[in-house]
Amino acid sequence: MKARHKRFGIVIVGLAALGLATFLVLNALKGNLSYFFSPSEVVEGKAPANHLFRLGGLVEAGSLSREEGDLTVRFVVTDLAQRVTVAYSGILPDLFAEGQGVIAQGRMGPDKVFVAEEVLAKHDETYMPPEVAAALKESGKMGERHPGSKPL
Repeated sequence: MKARHKRFGIVIVGLAALGLATFLVLNALKGNLSYFFSPSEVVEGKAPANHLFRLGGLVEAGSLSREEGDLTVRFVVTDLAQRVTVAYSGILPDLFAEGQGVIAQGRMGPDKVFVAEEVLAKHDETYMPPEVAAALKESGKMGERHPGSKPL
């Protein structure tokens, strides 16, 4: 076998290994991606079925309810155009409040209720998650007052 053929074989094996490594890395990352959707996009069916995603918006005033003797809490997330009911089992963050920005990570249930695995709340009265602010701005509702909410 000539030296030229050996070098060509090494290059082919190297390219195949690089391709395999790239495929494995991208495949692993794909499973860990968590996209953001507004309530309007969820209602329109743009959110993936049976896949983890983030839902963001404002917690609708008066929508917070807790089941007696259970840690399950239900509330409505809105972008002031559409509403999505969220169910979360666990302890909510201390800064969680009605009329404030929130991002919940989870999946849509079969009953069109978003089942959250994690709930993130704002960190002060002027903060709104960038995704939520962009979704509100896109819906043309940015700056409007939501009943029971503090100024944006």
